[in-house]
Amino acid sequence: MLTVIAEICVKPGRRTAVLQAIEKLTPLVLQEEGCGSYQALTDYKAQVPWKQNSPDSIFMVEHWDSLRHLEQHQQADHMEAHRANIKNDVVDVKIFVLEPAK
Repeated sequence: MLTVIAEICVKPGRRTAVLQAIEKLTPLVLQEEGCGSYQALTDYKAQVPWKQNSPDSIFMVEHWDSLRHLEQHQQADHMEAHRANIKNDVVDVKIFVLEPAK
């Protein structure tokens, strides 16, 4: 199983709108073949010196059975529509595809 961590950097003040779009998208993604989980997370407001702060980011944590499933997810019609819907709110996206350490 692969773990995907994606940081979606959004324009200031637009995080709620993008989160709402992700909330609508999530049931469709969870129905995709090979999707184990799909969750949006946001920065926890803790004032500690060792923590990174990303108040305008949304972090997606996803689990996929294989790279093929992840690639199919990226090409799904609902993902194309989602990206078009939020494109004016997003500054950058960083995607990490991870596997268990051996």
